[in-house]
Amino acid sequence: MFLARNEGTVVATVKHATLAGCRFLIARRVEADGSLAEEPNIVVDWHGAGVGSTVIVSTDGDIARERFGNTTPARMVVAGLVDAVQISTFREMVNA
Repeated sequence: MFLARNEGTVVATVKHATLAGCRFLIARRVEADGSLAEEPNIVVDWHGAGVGSTVIVSTDGDIARERFGNTTPARMVVAGLVDAVQISTFREMVNA
């Protein structure tokens, strides 16, 4: 799993039958320093993430197979919408 920012959507009129009606997002991974990865990923979303929102992306494919069946080609799906992120550094945790 990783955090990503929704940069937009993809429209695909022709797609695998198991993905009929799915919404596809262009998502860029959020790195540990808060920067965005250069290469975008296409992820399946049924939660309704808005452009600019931060999402949790699952990469193992189990969620996609549960929802769309064992023959789906989808692997990356939005597993949740992020409200806030709080990060403590190791030094802060040791000194607490």
